[in-house]
Amino acid sequence: MTPASAPASASAHASAATATAVPASPSSPVPPLADRVRTTGGSPVRDILAVTARPEVINFAGGLPAPELFDREGVADAFRHVLEEAPAQALQYATTEGEPALRERLAARVTARGLPTDADDLLVTTGSQQALSLLATALVDPGDTVLVEEPCYLAALQAFGLAGARIVAVPGDADGPDPDALAALVARERPKLLYTVPTFQNPTGRTLPAGRRAALAAVAARHGLWIVEDDPYGELRYDGEHVPWIAAHPGARDRTVLLGSFSKVMAPGLRLGWLRAPAELRRACAVAKQAADLHTPTVNQLAAARYLDVRDLDAHVRRVAAVYRERRDAMLAGLPDALPQGSVWNSPDGGMFLWARLPESYDTTALLPQVLRQDVAYVPGAPFYAGEPDRSTLRLCFVTQTPEEIGEGLRRLGKGLLGR
Repeated sequence: MTPASAPASASAHASAATATAVPASPSSPVPPLADRVRTTGGSPVRDILAVTARPEVINFAGGLPAPELFDREGVADAFRHVLEEAPAQALQYATTEGEPALRERLAARVTARGLPTDADDLLVTTGSQQALSLLATALVDPGDTVLVEEPCYLAALQAFGLAGARIVAVPGDADGPDPDALAALVARERPKLLYTVPTFQNPTGRTLPAGRRAALAAVAARHGLWIVEDDPYGELRYDGEHVPWIAAHPGARDRTVLLGSFSKVMAPGLRLGWLRAPAELRRACAVAKQAADLHTPTVNQLAAARYLDVRDLDAHVRRVAAVYRERRDAMLAGLPDALPQGSVWNSPDGGMFLWARLPESYDTTALLPQVLRQDVAYVPGAPFYAGEPDRSTLRLCFVTQTPEEIGEGLRRLGKGLLGR
């Protein structure tokens, strides 16, 4: 050690000793979570799925398409093609709005179903669930009022709740939201939007008739209101005829956002959805998407576009719908013995869900634990309500199990509910 370095070393040791001698101050708490996440609950459906992951459980709770019906060969071929023929493009960043090839094919499908659409009218999203989040970001300021159906798709309640919306349910009946009640609420609340799943709704499975859709469109045009029309299930029709979208009504075309998805007709793991909206709102959603995830995965988009080029998606959907019809019928046949006397339920013309109401004395949330002990599950109806819930209701998904499994599941359900 040189003389010059000795004092510095001594000083360093002294400083270290002083530092260790000073008592450590207590740690301050970290800042709290944002109010929006502290006041918005999680998804009871997701919580139930975590509990029912055991293979012996017959799960009527999830909104899960039947995996054995996926066109695995067709989807795999599409991915192989794009990775072999255009790997640099498929594995690269893409535009926020979505791959032009996919948007062109989506526009053709929407046009074929009765709503003239160009590729530039569409924004590709990471599942239609993201479209809800983008719309909430683009339209809703904290404290704004959002109108919803009663009951309502649970994840929509979450998306608008996280945006700080004041969520108000529109009174309705078996045909959906009541137009007169909607007009009164719009006049009183000055809401930003009405959210609806008009075809094979989640959770009820109901479909709004054409007349009701026209009336809702007229209210929106007369009073100034956005309509968010979510249509993930519309192609899964078993009975009856296609009902035109609300977005197809002339008075609503400049104020309706139409959402769609490949999750129920191709595969949910692709996370491919889209929204069709007027230009200004669509651009605002694109800006929100840039901040969220830049763009939906390129390889998934190109594979979906390839699939639409070489496979007949409509024929695939018809095959799936035929199987789902059998499963719906199996559930309808078994419900009278599974549910308490005095229960009522609907018979949906398509989609994935059936809605039941037990006698008033039954609380389906309180009953769920004893039903789960029978290795069967449903979703209680209460979480789907923005207002006062009907605790006697429940949602049953009928598409994931075979008719034989549905029969056994309903036997277990009856044992759990009725103790027999």
